[in-house]
Order: sequence, then structure tokens, then C-alpha cells
Amino acid sequence: MSIPLRWFEALEQSPVAAALAESALAYPLVEGLHLIGLAVSVGLLVLTDLRLLGLFLREVPADQVLHQLRPWTLGGFAVTFVSGLLLFIASATSLIDNPAFLLKLLFIVLAGINALYFEFRLARRPTAWVAAVRLPTAVRYAGAASLGLWTLVVITGRLIPYVQTGPAS
Repeated sequence: MSIPLRWFEALEQSPVAAALAESALAYPLVEGLHLIGLAVSVGLLVLTDLRLLGLFLREVPADQVLHQLRPWTLGGFAVTFVSGLLLFIASATSLIDNPAFLLKLLFIVLAGINALYFEFRLARRPTAWVAAVRLPTAVRYAGAASLGLWTLVVITGRLIPYVQTGPAS
């Protein structure tokens, strides 16, 4: 048995994971919170990305859309992150071998890198483009990448229970 697998087993046997697994209500409630957080964060991000692509709210300056939706989007992501972490520790050993889960993590990391690039490189200098209907190419690419990556996160997340891990029987 490898050390990392032992670590995931220990995580899965923690008091928090055991409480989630043993409760008839805790796991479904946490999963429900995860889905609500995901709906809020990714739903608002879709609207933001569509504005960056010039396909939605074209008459509203992009910085206003970003400013108004950012706190709600980040709040949704916070709920999604905490609930996702709880769901992970409850099933760590089976999830860590699931290709759909690993792809989901990869897409989350890539989406996070894209978001950081947007926030710290592109959104820091918006004065030249905020009121434009057609935003600069780099901004549109960041919006398209975000839209695609978060779509892949949702799809791979939904595939997790359907992807078989281990040898086929």
C-alpha cells in the first residue's frame, strides 16, 4: 500500500468523514449545498463570460458586470469549495482513483489559472475596454476559456458516479 493511499484512507476515516458517512442527512445536505454553490458560482460566471464574449448585456459596461457579480460568484465558489472538500473526504479513496474526478480537478486548476490571469493581467487595465461592446481579443479568449473549462468541470463532476474505477467485473 502506498503512502498517499494510506493518507487518503486516514482522511476518509476522520471524525468529519465518519459523521458524514454515518448520518442519513449530512451527506445529502452537503451535496445539496455543493450543487447550490455550483449553480450560483458557475451560473453567474456563465453570464460574466457571455458578457466578455459580447453575447450578453452588451449595453452594460463589462466592469459593471464584473463588479456586481464578483462577490456573489466568489461566495458561490466558497460554498462549492467547502462542500466539495467535505464530499471528498467522505469518499477519498474511491475518488482519488476515479479518472473523471481527476479530470475535474485538472479542469478546476486550469480554470483557476485562467481566472488569475484575467484578474491580475487583463482586469487590472480595463479603462481602455470596459465600455466597448467588442472587448479585446485576450479578454474574449479568457471568457471563452472560462466558459469551456467550467463546462468541463460540471460535465466531469457529473460523470464521477458513472466512471468505473479498478478492474471491470
